[in-house]
Amino acid sequence: MNVLIVGGGGREHAMAWKVSQSKLVSKVYAAPGSDGMAAVAECVSIDAMDFEALANFAESHNVDLTLVGPEQPLVGGIADVFAARRLKIFGPSKAAAQIEGSKAFAKALMKKYRIPTSHYATFTDYREASDYLQKIGAPIVLKADGLAAGKGVIVALTMAEAEAGLKAIMRDKKFAEAGSRVVIEEYLEGEEFSLMALVNGENVVPLAIAQDHKRAFEGDKGPNTGGMGAYSPVPQISQKIVNEAVRTILQPTASGMVQEGCSLTGVLYAGLMLTAAGPKVIEFNCRFGDPETQVVLPRLESDFVQAVLDVLDGNRPELSWSEKTAVGVVLASSGYPGSYSKEQKLGDLDALPADALLFHAGTKKAGADWLTNGGRVLLVTRLGNDLRAARDAVNRDLDSIKTDAVFFRNDIAHHALEISK
Repeated sequence: MNVLIVGGGGREHAMAWKVSQSKLVSKVYAAPGSDGMAAVAECVSIDAMDFEALANFAESHNVDLTLVGPEQPLVGGIADVFAARRLKIFGPSKAAAQIEGSKAFAKALMKKYRIPTSHYATFTDYREASDYLQKIGAPIVLKADGLAAGKGVIVALTMAEAEAGLKAIMRDKKFAEAGSRVVIEEYLEGEEFSLMALVNGENVVPLAIAQDHKRAFEGDKGPNTGGMGAYSPVPQISQKIVNEAVRTILQPTASGMVQEGCSLTGVLYAGLMLTAAGPKVIEFNCRFGDPETQVVLPRLESDFVQAVLDVLDGNRPELSWSEKTAVGVVLASSGYPGSYSKEQKLGDLDALPADALLFHAGTKKAGADWLTNGGRVLLVTRLGNDLRAARDAVNRDLDSIKTDAVFFRNDIAHHALEISK
């Protein structure tokens, strides 16, 4: 088979790496890909939002399957363009991608089908939203309705933070048009985890869970980011809880989408909180998580491409998972998620040990040197016999390539390690 990966970040690098291992695959393309992905895919300079050009490429290069990494092309309707030309793509229609593209749509779906989530209200008028905020109080969660690169969420622990956050979203347009509508949600407390599944209609095949770290700085401090690291499995979340989440959240969500006439094909990502009342939904995405993909796929021992094809054919693959723990830590540009400089030199990436998995997110090659080219620069994953061994190995790897222009969190998986003491 020839497989096309749409995107060029760390998640897409992990997808291409895993696809390249499939016995079914002879050629992997990535559009636009990146210098870092060139070792596992042939990169083609087509923008991820140029759907017609991507479809033309898929036709002319006999692409048998297309996998889409980022949310923007999915919400924009790439799957509809491919489907109209009878090109096989594992991704939701534009209608189904609303589950990520509009938080208000997702919350309304959950309310209708009684899927456990936080209480909420939706506003397009700043004054009405502000009045509601004064009535409800803090702590509270504010979300820009549309896509905001994983940064459109403000967790406000005080009223001052809530008022400033609401003003930033609705008045100052911090997230541009994504914040023209805001969802104000109840603040949930508990243990957070990410549960992704391969989905086709009501066929739901859950993957191994992971836990992401959204805050920029150690101790879960600082602003929200696209994710600073992740690990899998999550020892403090039992299989019983995972099964409950599949039964009460993933399955009824997939069924609800069918009932709504926008059946979902692709990946359903559920960001969940284990509360005292059981697992509840924080957010839904319609694609693989980043950085969760970079720790989940390395633990998958089954053929990833075969699993996707099985789901597309209406079958349920039996997935096999490594017993080892995967820890992945992001190296980010100084200043991220705010402003940062590009084209800063990194240490010698070739000096990393052979068992360190390196996924490029925002790098570029300049002669023999690797330079920064984004906020999240790269992620290193290690598989280990236990959580601490894997985390310590990653931290040593990143210390060896870090410069003054980049930083990383040393404490990924700290909560799980504290619990296990």
